[in-house]
Amino acid sequence: MQYKRVCVESFGYELPGNIITSLSLEERLAPIYNKFNLSYGRLEMLTGIRERRFWDDDITPSRASIKAAEKAISKSGVNKEDIGCLLHTSVSRDFLEPATATVVHDSLGLPPTATIFDISNACLGFINGMVTLANMIELGQIKAGIVVGCESSKRLIDTTIDKLLKDPDITRDKLKLAFATLTLGSGAVAVVLTHSSLSRDGHKLLGGVTRAASQHNSLCRIEADASFLDLDELPDMHTDYEGVLKNGLKLAPDTWENTKQELGWKNSDVDRFFTHQVSAVHSKLLFKTLGLDDAKDFSTVEYLGNIGSVSLPITMAIGIDQGCLNPGNKVAMLGIGSGIVCLMLGLEW
Repeated sequence: MQYKRVCVESFGYELPGNIITSLSLEERLAPIYNKFNLSYGRLEMLTGIRERRFWDDDITPSRASIKAAEKAISKSGVNKEDIGCLLHTSVSRDFLEPATATVVHDSLGLPPTATIFDISNACLGFINGMVTLANMIELGQIKAGIVVGCESSKRLIDTTIDKLLKDPDITRDKLKLAFATLTLGSGAVAVVLTHSSLSRDGHKLLGGVTRAASQHNSLCRIEADASFLDLDELPDMHTDYEGVLKNGLKLAPDTWENTKQELGWKNSDVDRFFTHQVSAVHSKLLFKTLGLDDAKDFSTVEYLGNIGSVSLPITMAIGIDQGCLNPGNKVAMLGIGSGIVCLMLGLEW
């Protein structure tokens, strides 16, 4: 896919105020750690994640998404009347029906003519939303739109810890399957995309490539289709941590080589990379596998954890705020999600 008329105008993001250390999660699992004589600090040692954030219990996905979207729209300078589409793209959502996008749309006061719906595709949902929106802009269907998402990990982690502690037949293997859940964090992010004729800064979305290895769809599962407000159906996540890593790293090189071919790039052309961050270990192995300079990576996983679908875009938003991009920089967004699916995009800042 290639774009000639799409610009990334602005990001907005919102972070929870509750900081939860990896050590504090391990301390909640003390009976299991003691039973198997496990050392404390292993979660941070194995992942590089020292902390993550949780929303207050009354913060719904839509509520945090609205705050992030307001910031993105304000920064963009785009009139709300010109926003022709809103996509809510996270795994977390207020309820199964209607779309969480309807709540966000209503609260933002966007025009009734705007197309609104949810997109969910594990950790790739947000950048899938960017591609969907960019297609509409490139085709001339709309002038501008917004992609927004919020992930909320507290209930998932609480449920996981509770089930582990109550399991009379707990084993090391069962703990291992729950390990990835303990890396999760929370956050909300939004991005405004515009037609180039509306853009003030001209940050071009150039295009990208997607590839799938869907035969590995069983490696990471949340079995219950639960919403935030559904307290009777608590989510339960289990992940083959090593399987996801191994097969994700098999799919990534093909995706990246085809992305470079699509954009006419070489590795050395890219000035900055933003990735979906599962752990510091995953990031290092990804850069090694692709032959990339890890000095060009921008990382937030150490203090935000794995925020699912908003991990990549919120990291980019924070990087922009910290001044890591300059005009003319070539930027790569490298997304890998369970399923397993890769989506990689290129921008010219």
